[in-house]
Amino acid sequence: MERMFDRFFGPLWPEKTEEELTGVYPVDVREEEGTLIVDAEVPGFKRDEIEVSIENGMLHIVAERKPEEHKGTRHLTERRYTRVERAFTLPAEVDESKVQAKLDNGVLHLEMPEVEEKKARRIEVK
Repeated sequence: MERMFDRFFGPLWPEKTEEELTGVYPVDVREEEGTLIVDAEVPGFKRDEIEVSIENGMLHIVAERKPEEHKGTRHLTERRYTRVERAFTLPAEVDESKVQAKLDNGVLHLEMPEVEEKKARRIEVK
């Protein structure tokens, strides 16, 4: 009976993973010796499908995979167009020219050196 119910109603309410429901992959942000470190899971994405930018103290990570074109008869299609976006306010100002990004086993690893604090300058009032 359960199989019949699943066969009839399954296409209306397909089971989804937590990532598919939320559209979010886990991210860790930490600070080590003057460097902000970000590890963001982006499973199944290639280097050229990931875009990283920093603007006004905000880190933006966008990963987008287009659907593949196939010939022939499809029997099951679960892999489809996917776009994931994350944005974070960075806890410190970073030197954008020295940011390093590496993709390894589905994890985007960013190292962002912090800008040294600017010392306050005393201004003489005349």
